[in-house]
Amino acid sequence: MSGPVVLLTGFEPFDGATDNPSWEAARALDGETVAGHRIVGVRLPVVFGDALAALREAIARTQPALVVCLGVAAKRSAISIERIAINVDDARIPDNAGNQPFDAPVVAHGPVAYFSTLPIKAMLHALEAAQVPAEISQTAGTYVCNHVFYGLMHELASRPELRGGFIHVPPSAEDAAHGMTLATLVDGLRIAITAALGPARPASAPPPAP
Repeated sequence: MSGPVVLLTGFEPFDGATDNPSWEAARALDGETVAGHRIVGVRLPVVFGDALAALREAIARTQPALVVCLGVAAKRSAISIERIAINVDDARIPDNAGNQPFDAPVVAHGPVAYFSTLPIKAMLHALEAAQVPAEISQTAGTYVCNHVFYGLMHELASRPELRGGFIHVPPSAEDAAHGMTLATLVDGLRIAITAALGPARPASAPPPAP
């Protein structure tokens, strides 16, 4: 199939889990067409360094028009659209290869931080209008999720035509009382991606009238 691509990544399970809702959602959306764009789902390893290598390979292979990376946040109950990635790897637990960096840069001598280039407020307003639990998050942590988010934005810094960013998703409703069903998560991500593919509105703009 041809046409513009949305690259949607999720992570493999980690920390003893048997699944990861970020990958389950990306896999469910793989091959769908949203707003005229074909979604390509890619699973990333929960390994510092290797995750970025896999992401770069996927970007080179798919030549996407939009990149959205997903990760799970065990304590959150809403789709969390991340605003900022910081240049710090500081792992509370080892990754799936046993690495546990401490106060290390994601990119040596890189900028302190990058902002998402997704239209995060437009995405939030679209999700709220559909009554899908959603929020803007000011931190993606310092584990592999932030590692990928920062690495993505560093990669895209020289490609202003390509939007990208990161979304944290809640745990599965089967695993936590505050979790989200896969069906709701997938529906919410469709809405968020559709909004991300539309024209960006200023962050201060009010939500559209119902």
